[in-house]
Amino acid sequence: MGGGGVLMVLLASLTLLPALLALIGTGIDRFSLPRRSGGVPLSYRWSKVVQRRPWTAGAVALVALITLALPATHLRVGWSDAQNRPVTDTTRRAHDLLAKGFGPGMAGPLILAAPATPEGGAELRTAVRQAAGTPGVARTLPAGESAALVIPETGPQDERTEDLIHRLRAELPEQVLVTGSTAAAADYARHTADRLPWVVCAVLLAAFALLVPVFRSVVLPLKAIVVNLLSIGAAYGVVVAVFQLDVLGQGTAGPIDAWVPMMLFTIMFGLSMDYEVFLLSRIREEYLKDRDNTRAVADGLARTAGVITSVATIMICVFAAFGAFDDRALRIMGVGLAVAVLVDATVVRLVLVPAAMEVLGDRNWWFPGLTFRRLTPGQKST
Repeated sequence: MGGGGVLMVLLASLTLLPALLALIGTGIDRFSLPRRSGGVPLSYRWSKVVQRRPWTAGAVALVALITLALPATHLRVGWSDAQNRPVTDTTRRAHDLLAKGFGPGMAGPLILAAPATPEGGAELRTAVRQAAGTPGVARTLPAGESAALVIPETGPQDERTEDLIHRLRAELPEQVLVTGSTAAAADYARHTADRLPWVVCAVLLAAFALLVPVFRSVVLPLKAIVVNLLSIGAAYGVVVAVFQLDVLGQGTAGPIDAWVPMMLFTIMFGLSMDYEVFLLSRIREEYLKDRDNTRAVADGLARTAGVITSVATIMICVFAAFGAFDDRALRIMGVGLAVAVLVDATVVRLVLVPAAMEVLGDRNWWFPGLTFRRLTPGQKST
């Protein structure tokens, strides 16, 4: 649905928007706000400050982004439940009472299932006796002729519960399946985690392949991808610190919902690349005038600062509003997207990009060219 929405906006911008602008004509500026004339824009002066000391500015920006991204190394995926709700929530209070009275594993029991045959029943009874003696199992309960419940000693979000699932699957008879909501959540979390690197590689390769012909440069697409990954890593780090490590002391610590990292990456990469392409396109236009890289970076940043800042402010406000939702996964998405846009529109666009482009100089615009020499009759190629 998200891809379809972007496609519709693209088609409208290529068809409906030009038609409307042609119909309205100069009347589009009838109610325009007055602009302040004269003076050097603040964004231009700021770019010059960064470009005078590009190594220092770039190093400071890198340290800031890496520091924000460090908590992401502890990322653990799973599923939110009542345990992650505020301590004043009635669902959370009921969960805590249940865990206190019957143990934390009662909130997510494992189900042993076997075929409804005499052989399956015998296998199930053997599995139940074997599971009862497995470390990490609090008790077992019958649930019918072909199923039984295994109550872990730990809660559904505990890493020891996932280890118990793997141990039971490895040790119990092959016909007996270890399932249930907790096991299914662990399976899906592992499934998405295993495929996230493939998604990241596919997105990066597609972005590189599309940006190289647009900018007629190999260096700029690589730089754009690297700085976008840094801003996304910073957003991941903030999300892990706030919602998994609970540095704010909200009492809602827990794993990040399994579908969130992949969705966050794809959406954040698209938004970050949008700003990057808009900025670099303007810088390239300025560079083609006189091949002055320093002036092109400063002018491009100055001419796009107002639009990018306005759009980023709107998006930050919209995404931050998700923080008021009761659903923890939506709060994670909102905070992650808001942080990504904020970092990209400030640290990356105002510091890292001009510093990196100043250090690289004319190498920003390197593009391999193939030259062919016309051969005269009788001459052999070398």
